[in-house]
Amino acid sequence: MQPPFALALALALLTSFAFARKKPNIVLIMVDDMGWSDIGPYGAEIIQTPNLDEMAANGLRFRQFYNNAKCTTTRATLLTGLYPRQGGRGIELLNDQMVTLGEAMKLAGYQTGISGKWHNGSRKPHRPFDRGFDLSYGLWDGACNFFDPTIQDPKFKGSRKRVFGKNDELITKFPDDYYLTDAFTDHAIQMINKFSTNEAPFLVYVPYTAPHYPLHAKPKDIAKYKGQFSKGWDELQKRRHQKTLELGLVNPDWNLPPREPEAQPWHKAKNKDWQNLRMEVYAAMIDNVDQNIGRILSAIKKSGEENNTLVLFLSDNGSCAESPGGENNIAHVPGPKEYYSHVGPSWAYAQNAPFRRYKTRMHEGGIATPLIAYWPGIIPKNSLTNQVGHIIDFLPTFLEIGNGSYPSKYQGHSILPTEGISLLSVLKSPSKTITRKEPLYWFYSGNRAIRAGDWKLVWDQKVKKWELYNLTNDRTEMHDLAEKKPVLVKRLRTQWEKWAQKTDVNYKK
Repeated sequence: MQPPFALALALALLTSFAFARKKPNIVLIMVDDMGWSDIGPYGAEIIQTPNLDEMAANGLRFRQFYNNAKCTTTRATLLTGLYPRQGGRGIELLNDQMVTLGEAMKLAGYQTGISGKWHNGSRKPHRPFDRGFDLSYGLWDGACNFFDPTIQDPKFKGSRKRVFGKNDELITKFPDDYYLTDAFTDHAIQMINKFSTNEAPFLVYVPYTAPHYPLHAKPKDIAKYKGQFSKGWDELQKRRHQKTLELGLVNPDWNLPPREPEAQPWHKAKNKDWQNLRMEVYAAMIDNVDQNIGRILSAIKKSGEENNTLVLFLSDNGSCAESPGGENNIAHVPGPKEYYSHVGPSWAYAQNAPFRRYKTRMHEGGIATPLIAYWPGIIPKNSLTNQVGHIIDFLPTFLEIGNGSYPSKYQGHSILPTEGISLLSVLKSPSKTITRKEPLYWFYSGNRAIRAGDWKLVWDQKVKKWELYNLTNDRTEMHDLAEKKPVLVKRLRTQWEKWAQKTDVNYKK
């Protein structure tokens, strides 16, 4: 017997009302040491990223989004909505005056999980399980062997044994067919499947270690890129720049920077087969990440939560020019688990095209990240925004999405005020612009910067002077205006120094 029309209508309205009131889920995906133009939606014309391409085609890309230029400090800021204190010194970057995404979103009624690289403390009470995450799996510190995380770092990296865990237990054994990126995805999907069976919304944070060194990838993924980078890094930078122009990501009036001082001309490079293999393996690692993002998107869809889930993708810093073990250590073959290799500065500068510098440095190549936001029915398809964003903005954005409140006290401790802004209105209307009341600030290992509106003042540890750039006219930072605008330089420098004092940054004037 069919229910009366009035009753059926009432049930339908009640169901609709309940659905409308359900808070959105959030899946935050971050890669490690990836260059700005290393994926298709941001300029990579060789590396295959079909799932990120689809996310961008059906979502939003930020032209101007920032991280902290370094693994640890980016993760601390992403988790807390606060700039790092003490300039990122020390191992434990989360203190009692901070709440994490896990803690804040739990207060808003969310289920919380992390699968991936934590890098903000490996001992109680600094593990993710201690800091608000219901479920946690992954690497609690920096980088490890992708095929067997029990393998210690080589002597030139300190022979360190990395800490791996699940919730409050250590993991010391791994299957023979183990691969880190796949495993992080397996556990992220398990969390999504588990959480989606409950009424409460969920936050799942997936910080991959790829493509951070050591360069480890599956042979079948490496094979896709055999010979694809044989024209070298100089040509790669030019091709990437051209693609970013075609995509409408950069201004054609911005000059393409010259090769970085640490990089060498391709025609003078030795051991070209080995050099090519480095980039081929690096590309394979990103390719594999994209495959796994496809698995996550499929799991969200199968759970029935696709239209109620915001998915975000970014990188923790620009590409890495570090060369542990030496820049030309050809004894370390990129790919297999027995070796410990890296891309080095020559490939790194091209991976950040068209920007200058790389990881740990405060020119745009170090701090600019892709940010793709995908949320069907909420975010307009294939959209771009000029809104300036920063990882300090995630926590306030997520709290607004989840109708949560940022606490002034937590577990008996006074909490530092959040320093970011909510970008929810920009996600919904990409043409919208939000003006910040405060500039953006950076510091790491002597490198420093401040961005106020269009103006950026930057100090590089190897240049040792303040440089001034107008990023609307010159985001590739080729025309230093410091000598022409000394009053502005002084004002911005004074603002940066006040911020440094506030956050206990130890620097030499």
